[in-house]
Amino acid sequence: MADLMAWLPLVAVLLATGFAAGTLAGLLGVGGGIVIVPVLYLLFGAIDIDPAVRMHVAIGTSLTSIVATSAVSARAHRKRGALDPELLRRWGPWLFVGALGGTVLAGSVGGPVLGAVFGAVALAVALHMAFAPPSLRLGKAPPEGAARMGAGILIGGFSAMMGIGGGTLSVPFLTAFGMAVHRAIGTAAAFGFVIALPASIGFVVAGWDEPALPRASVGFVNLLGLAFIAPLSVLAAPLGASLAHRLEPRMLKRVFAVFLALTSIKMLHGALVGG
Repeated sequence: MADLMAWLPLVAVLLATGFAAGTLAGLLGVGGGIVIVPVLYLLFGAIDIDPAVRMHVAIGTSLTSIVATSAVSARAHRKRGALDPELLRRWGPWLFVGALGGTVLAGSVGGPVLGAVFGAVALAVALHMAFAPPSLRLGKAPPEGAARMGAGILIGGFSAMMGIGGGTLSVPFLTAFGMAVHRAIGTAAAFGFVIALPASIGFVVAGWDEPALPRASVGFVNLLGLAFIAPLSVLAAPLGASLAHRLEPRMLKRVFAVFLALTSIKMLHGALVGG
């Protein structure tokens, strides 16, 4: 009962996190996990969840919430014609393989390693969002063959290790190869489902016998956190998708980049120095 009472002051924050994650997933294609993971990590620390499992549970819970959010977001974008089913068919298997590999690797390393991975990649994404010119192009179309396989595995693997749906990495990648930003966001939402589903199952399995798990956890997925985050995230995803087709998100991206940079620095500090 004491553990349950400790969650009550955090409910409003979890609900707000779910709403923000769903909105940003639909609006910017950054993936709700880029918000959910650091918030959960900090909240788990505030209620003294064992540091040995804190990051793993934050990632597993985030991935499980992304399963539903990405499906709803992808559906909303598909209705607007902003999803490339052929690209999803060609990239899906490699994203899936990468997600499985990233999940296995995440289960075999400590929380500080995962925190460092999250912080380093998130900082790189923040710098890209803030400073990369919109005209940046690496090619006229997404790569094929071995390059597609490698990129898909890397995006799936890093996304699974970070607890994100893949949009954070795949949207800038796809737009750099000539895809229109709205179509990249919609396709990335579908990528998120392909990544999050196997990864979330993998985090359940990897943490099944972990003795230090917080109450109401199934493997590395905390059902209490999921219950407060996922519904708001699912409800907000169509809102974000709708706004994406109405707004010019450049300024919002820069504001979010500042938040993301500060968050990633905090995560890196915690992983490398402790605390």
